[in-house]
Amino acid sequence: MPIKIPDKLPARKVLEGENIFVMTEHRARTQDMRPLRILLLNLMPTKIATETQLSRLLGNTPLQVELTLMQVQSHVAKNTSPEHMLAFYKTFPDVKDENFDGMVITGAPVENLPFEEVEYWDELCMIMEWSKRHVHSTFHICWGAQAGLYYHFGIEKKDLGRKLFGVYPHRVIYRNPVLFRGFDDVFYVPHSRYTTVDIEDMRKERRLKVLAASDEAGVYAAMTKNGRQIFISGHSEYDPDTLKSEYLRDRAAGMDTPVPENYFPDDDPEKDPIVRWRGHANLLYSNWLNYFVYQTTPYDLTTLEAAN
Repeated sequence: MPIKIPDKLPARKVLEGENIFVMTEHRARTQDMRPLRILLLNLMPTKIATETQLSRLLGNTPLQVELTLMQVQSHVAKNTSPEHMLAFYKTFPDVKDENFDGMVITGAPVENLPFEEVEYWDELCMIMEWSKRHVHSTFHICWGAQAGLYYHFGIEKKDLGRKLFGVYPHRVIYRNPVLFRGFDDVFYVPHSRYTTVDIEDMRKERRLKVLAASDEAGVYAAMTKNGRQIFISGHSEYDPDTLKSEYLRDRAAGMDTPVPENYFPDDDPEKDPIVRWRGHANLLYSNWLNYFVYQTTPYDLTTLEAAN
């Protein structure tokens, strides 16, 4: 089944070129079924790239998915045109009276700031509190995961002292978690961040289950008992060249960013990156939509109960 997106969203042409079934709003209105309603709070500076990456993964499922894009009001996007934001993005007041089967909160390049110093922190806290009663399952990514762990459980992030940058091997450490059903013994995930959350701090919180981790990158996935809140530290949604673009951008800015680990053949930026994470990424999002959204969400979203 398709992912339903706005008719003129730039991601449409990219996804159709990859043979991903995309349904426009016009066509969807002729179908008599209730799609899964997914809200994407996009905090990334590269809005269009992130829309496309996540639409690609959310659309790789037999379920029909209706995607709603949201931005924060308390921050003006600097890398995406105002016309694009006005045409395709809603704000919290637009959706606060609605209910959603699932929600994705992306990462953001603000991890070196204390949470309370982030320009839109108060608004994000309001949205995360709202999600407990209006969203069946919320999927937090990278800094979004750190923000969620801090807001919901008081777990602090820690400075790594360097940029964790590359593609790292991970293992499932919780026995038979359905979020990782079908995964290989070792799977790879891109990471790009300066901070982390300590696994022992997470294990002290009884409401959380740590699902997967990496010797190099630390905790990768954790969730509450019922999957109403899921926290992912890496960027499985990244395109093949995303880390390369970040590396070249940092170097052009005079930063001493190292070559991404386990990414370029022979660590040579002149060579094409090796993609090791695409299969895992598709399976991760398919499992989330199937087991934690579709199979457990109420048909009538107005009957949602508050998440613990």
